[in-house]
Amino acid sequence: MNNPIIFNPELRLTEHFKLGEFTKSITAERLGISNEPGYEQMLALRHLCREVLEPLRQHYGKPIRVTSGFRCQLLNQKVGGVGNSQHQYGEAADLSVPSEAVARDWFQWLVKYTDFDQLLFEHSRRLGNCWLHISCRWDSSKNRHQAIFNYQAR
Repeated sequence: MNNPIIFNPELRLTEHFKLGEFTKSITAERLGISNEPGYEQMLALRHLCREVLEPLRQHYGKPIRVTSGFRCQLLNQKVGGVGNSQHQYGEAADLSVPSEAVARDWFQWLVKYTDFDQLLFEHSRRLGNCWLHISCRWDSSKNRHQAIFNYQAR
């Protein structure tokens, strides 16, 4: 489906989140990939923000940095994402965490207070860091509430 609106990275999805935070990608820039979501993906990103990210931001009162949000199919392939990645649908985001302790705290809060699909506390031995992956389906009745605390990333 064609985009009925013009892509605007400054578009506010919620009070504290802009569309550009979910589409920015160093890999896309380096490879010349246009990583612009369609209308349905933008609606799904707004839903993700409203249901999960904005409540987290409001609760902690501090900015949340999205390191990977929407990924077009080509970008998802280039970064090694799984073929059915919810990032392609605007239903997922990876969040930078300042420390493992903060990640644990956020993880527990998200499990208790949000309607999510999948929450992964991911870590990479190779890179020596951790982050949170959170998703929320557009159709919330299909959210699995799957929370995996010690997910080993590639």
